[in-house]
Amino acid sequence: MDRKYNTDTILKEFWRDNHRFADLFNTVVFQGKQLIKPEDLEEADTEVSGTLEGKEGIYALSRMRDVVKKTAFGAEFVILGLEHQKNIHYAMPLRTMLYDSLGYLKEYREISADRKRRRKKGKKSKKSLSKDDGNVNPAEERLFTETKEEFLSGFGKDDKLHPIITIVLYYGEKPWDGPRTLKDMLFLMPEGFEAAVPDYGMNLLEILDTGKFHFRNADVEMVFEISREIFRKNFKELSRKYQNTKLPSELAGVIGAITESTFILECGEKGEDWNMCRALEEYQEQARREGLQEGLQEGFQTGQEKTLYALTEKGILSPEQAAKMLGISLEEWEGTAEKYRNHA
Repeated sequence: MDRKYNTDTILKEFWRDNHRFADLFNTVVFQGKQLIKPEDLEEADTEVSGTLEGKEGIYALSRMRDVVKKTAFGAEFVILGLEHQKNIHYAMPLRTMLYDSLGYLKEYREISADRKRRRKKGKKSKKSLSKDDGNVNPAEERLFTETKEEFLSGFGKDDKLHPIITIVLYYGEKPWDGPRTLKDMLFLMPEGFEAAVPDYGMNLLEILDTGKFHFRNADVEMVFEISREIFRKNFKELSRKYQNTKLPSELAGVIGAITESTFILECGEKGEDWNMCRALEEYQEQARREGLQEGLQEGFQTGQEKTLYALTEKGILSPEQAAKMLGISLEEWEGTAEKYRNHA
C-alpha cells in the first residue's frame, strides 16, 4: 500500500462491537447456537502477563491480546479472546496456548493474593477475639481458614478459574498450511506415546474458509464475503451481486485493511458510503499498477545483475565493485554470480 494505515487498530475497532463479536463466536465455536448474548458482553483486560522462575533467574512475560471480552453466565463468566493473524504463524498453537495460560496464571495469582490478604486479616482477628484464658471465641469459626495443602498451593480445594476461549482469525490470502494443534508441532512419536502427550488445539478461522459459515450479522457476512472473493479475484461475481450496493465507510476501511487496498481504505477514511462496483474497479486498477511496477522493478534488478556479472567475468569490474554498485555484501554478490554462472 502507498500509505501507512494502522490496520490492526481498524480490525480491533470492528470487532469491539458486541453484536459482531457475539456472532463470530456463536457461528464459529458454537455451530450457530446463540449462546453468547451481545447485551451480556463487556470489555476485559487485554494484557496478560506473568513471571516464570528458572535456574538463571526470573523471566517476565507480557503480552497484549487483540480483543478480549467476558460474558456472564449466572454469577460467573467466560473470557473470550480474539487474535488477528495476517501472516501464517508456524508456532501459532504454542502462542495461543501461552496467551491462554497467561490468562489462567493471572487469575490464579489474583486468587492466591486474595487468600494471602484474608489469611493475614484472619490472624489479626483471631488475636483480638481470643480470651485471656486461651479459649477461642466462637466468632473465630467464621474466620478464614485453609489446609496445609491449600496454603502451599495458594489455591483452595473449592477455588475455580474462569474458562478462556480464543479464536485465531487468519486474514491471509494464502491457505493456512501451518499447525493447528500443539501435537502438529511435535516430532513424530513412537507408537503408544502420542496418547500420553497432552494436546492443545486452537479455534482457527481462515478468511478464505468463511464461506462455509452463515453469519447472522450483516456486517460480518459482508466483510468476510467481499474480502474472500477479492482474494479469489471473483470481481465479476462481486460486481453483479453488489452493483447497487453502497459500501458503508466503516466496512470499507475493514475490507481495505484485510485486502491491503489503499483505495478501499481511503473510502473508509473519507467517512462516506461508496459504490461497491467503483471500489472494485479501482482495486483492480491499483493491483494492476502495483503488479506492473513490481514486474518492472524485478526486471530492472535482474538486468542490472546480469550486466554487472558480465563485466566481472570480463575482468572490467572486480567482485567488490559489483557488490558495492548493487549495495550488497561481497558474500551476497558471490551468491548472485553463482546463480548466473549456473544458468550460463
